[in-house]
Amino acid sequence: MNQEIIKFNEIRANSAISALQKNGFSAEYLPSKEQALDRLLELIDKNAVVGCGGSLTLRQIGIIEALTERGNKVIHHAHPDLSPEQLLELRREELLTDVFLTSTNALSLNGELVNIDGVGNRVAAMTFGPKQVICVVGINKLTTNLEAACERAKNIAAPLNALRFSLNTPCTKLGRCVDCDSPERLCRATIIINRQPSQTPTTVLIVGESLGY
Repeated sequence: MNQEIIKFNEIRANSAISALQKNGFSAEYLPSKEQALDRLLELIDKNAVVGCGGSLTLRQIGIIEALTERGNKVIHHAHPDLSPEQLLELRREELLTDVFLTSTNALSLNGELVNIDGVGNRVAAMTFGPKQVICVVGINKLTTNLEAACERAKNIAAPLNALRFSLNTPCTKLGRCVDCDSPERLCRATIIINRQPSQTPTTVLIVGESLGY
């Protein structure tokens, strides 16, 4: 990555951080995913029970393995061969953890987080349930404003995640949302977090690398 791009990413991240702090969030910039991993391990108590959403970003950073190796109890639903009942129960357990780790589909430079969910467990946990939320955001998810954030969530993140989960939806074939009626539709709950939820302390870590969808 050349120096101009590195500087540009840092400028955009700092703009978002200022807006996030104005909106009541804690926010930091980490230039690399390795630094983000180190910072997460600093922020999370060694005795904390940690819940993780189905975030590709978290898996790219390696935080689940690092926390497990350190001795934290980590609750996530990415285990293979789980029954639907087991998946649902794990999603419920994630809501009541000490720390919930997630990413976001889009983050505007005005400090607004936009997310689209199929089940709703992630957007629920981001607003109420866990004692603390930490949101890790790749630089690729920053957008100029709220309208662009909604557009990104709908027409980039959602189709890519539908492909990731091998869903049979129109967006996996067309590369854009058509507001479908598919039974496998991923876009069932769209949440805009304008300010830090009043009972959910939230830290946003912006990473200067492309992470997740």
